[in-house]
Amino acid sequence: MPGYRFGKHPPKFDYRTLRFKSYLTPSIAPPPASDDVLARVYAKLTTNDPTKLFPMDGNDTLGDCTIAGVAHAITTYKGLVGTKTIMSKQAVVKLYYHLTGGLDSGMQELDVLNYWRQNAVDADEILAFATIEPKTHTHVQQAIHLFGGVYLGFQVQQNAIQDFDARKPWTPGPLTQDGHAVFAVAYDQNGVTVLTWGNTQQATWAWWDECVDEAYAILPPEAKNPGFAPGFDIAQLQADLSDVAH
Repeated sequence: MPGYRFGKHPPKFDYRTLRFKSYLTPSIAPPPASDDVLARVYAKLTTNDPTKLFPMDGNDTLGDCTIAGVAHAITTYKGLVGTKTIMSKQAVVKLYYHLTGGLDSGMQELDVLNYWRQNAVDADEILAFATIEPKTHTHVQQAIHLFGGVYLGFQVQQNAIQDFDARKPWTPGPLTQDGHAVFAVAYDQNGVTVLTWGNTQQATWAWWDECVDEAYAILPPEAKNPGFAPGFDIAQLQADLSDVAH
């Protein structure tokens, strides 16, 4: 039986963190009823095997899910522009130990994102990130649609591993003391699809509301291009970022 590890610490809050909702302009269109970013990646890369594109990245033996989520985000963003980029397990583990000081201690998502905003990861730089109120599903959907995914953390429900192995959607259940980081790449009226443990995993919106305790939109460098995310005020976000990034 394969092993699975968690490793996300409880959310860390910083008043300087930019908020997704602050940059939605009146002209922004409602998100589509459903969107499958992963399907767009598959089409660009002419492959549809998530186990090859989004490997385990050491998360079977280490609590490095926060870094594995970053690796999966990079593969998604590059895949959307037709470039196949898969961060090596060695690079994921090296970065994890670099940020933890050599300990298998797990991490906080905000610390990972702040590092990524200031440093290239696997030669990939991001423009910024913004926190999303998890209960506001419309904003979650807009972030997936506009920016290719949502980096999220959740409190683990009791049957998470059993349901993953059985390829059953995650649903609400008694919460454990564990936290886990994943990357969401699709949604519809029933729920979301996330990347974790070398595969995809579906989850219901009821699960989302019960378990997810933090969510972030990540703006790739392409977000600077005119017309990248219609109705999202990226210029204002960049201005605000320069004010708080000290």
